[in-house]
Amino acid sequence: MSENKNPLVLVTGGSGFIAVHIILKLLQKGFHVRTTLRTMSRQDEVKAMLKSGGVTNFSGLSFIQTDLSSDKNWGEAVKGAEYVIHVASPTPNKIYKNENEMIQPAREGVLRVLSAARDADVKRVVLTSAFGAIGVGHHNHKGPFTEEDWSNINAKIHPYQKSKTIAEQSAWEFIRKEGNGLELAAVNPVGVMGPILGNDYSHSNDSVRRMLEGKLKYVPKIYSDYVDVRDVADLHILAMLRPEANGERFIASSSENISMLEVANILKKHLGDDAINVPKGELPNILVRMLAIFNPKLRMIASLLGLDMSTSNQKAKRILGWRPRSAEESIAATGKSMLKIMKGQMK
Repeated sequence: MSENKNPLVLVTGGSGFIAVHIILKLLQKGFHVRTTLRTMSRQDEVKAMLKSGGVTNFSGLSFIQTDLSSDKNWGEAVKGAEYVIHVASPTPNKIYKNENEMIQPAREGVLRVLSAARDADVKRVVLTSAFGAIGVGHHNHKGPFTEEDWSNINAKIHPYQKSKTIAEQSAWEFIRKEGNGLELAAVNPVGVMGPILGNDYSHSNDSVRRMLEGKLKYVPKIYSDYVDVRDVADLHILAMLRPEANGERFIASSSENISMLEVANILKKHLGDDAINVPKGELPNILVRMLAIFNPKLRMIASLLGLDMSTSNQKAKRILGWRPRSAEESIAATGKSMLKIMKGQMK
């Protein structure tokens, strides 16, 4: 494909928390963006979120209706695009009957996108993967996870994490066997925090909301790494543009391993009286595991108890010059923007 002054980038799943921030950065940098939606009625919602982020000119933005479970419109979606950033995937909030309800759409979806990109002579696809494809199912792992690690899909892990692992592995296999020169890079975020621009936000953000609302009186003893969504967006664009990113995975993390109780304490520090309802204590692991038997939403949380989920961000720093914000700054930004949503002040 010829080099364009303002190349077109296809971003899948345009209404999502990470995708909106990627679109925001791309538009600010002068790229043309086409984004996919399962429901075209969400166009105004996406524009409203982008407006909250500072975008005032939407002339470089267009929408197309697609679904990961169907071939319809994918050829048209990638037409003329120099790059594809594939963000769309089933989310961990879904109450599932069978794990294949998450795994199959994620795997088939990524293969559908890669096939269409290859056939349209797209230069590079950047896949939004997850920490769930790197550091899950290793109960005796010590020390930070790196991009060399893969989750153990033969262990008893949550279907969302399994879906991310299988989808990414399938993507790399496709590139090796059927890519015909199509380039691929993957970004693997940990818990994503940062400014919320609308009502579509991450699982990690939702935990902050529940803390602020007082719905979480106590928190499980889970230690996680976090990353700001603005830095995740930056890393996707670096992975898209930098030649040395081809064929590589990059963990998106501030590399600070903190507990959920520490997250609550950060909210108290930055939000004052608005954080009066945040948790002040932790639940015993045995109680969380017992509750998870009866509450499907707790099963992924229970599977993470007692695990070392620390990560290294050295590869993205070394190869791409990426410099993420601190976990504290990201969590504070989540809390402040979540309060605006809760108070109905988000414009």
